[in-house]
Amino acid sequence: MVKLLIGKKGTGKTKALIEQVNAASSVAKGNVVFISNNTSSSMFDISRNVRMTDTTDFDIVNYSEFEGFICGIISGNYDITNIFVDGLFKIVKSDDLDGLENFLARLEKISAKFDISFVLSLSIDADAAPDYVKNLA
Repeated sequence: MVKLLIGKKGTGKTKALIEQVNAASSVAKGNVVFISNNTSSSMFDISRNVRMTDTTDFDIVNYSEFEGFICGIISGNYDITNIFVDGLFKIVKSDDLDGLENFLARLEKISAKFDISFVLSLSIDADAAPDYVKNLA
């Protein structure tokens, strides 16, 4: 399953995402992963059982590279049940929608193959978002 938290900047997406991270970590049978480009700002709000990954050291610049990054995390840990991504556009360093639909479709395949739930936050106006984004929100 791939789910999106969408809304304009400053609408509380990160706070809602952190609540979902902590809820998942209390019931998950496997590992919960939190990916952000700034984990230090959320470090004290997230359960210590959650594996936190900061992408700033990896110079990710597009959806394809980020997909590879996610696959690397999965390949190194077979028992991941949930992956939460805060600020997808900040991680891929673009708010361009070119490639987003394909990226989300590929995440759906990864989700089904490895039985991992994904929740991603996107800073995008819900009214202006394309249907494929709205359908996952």
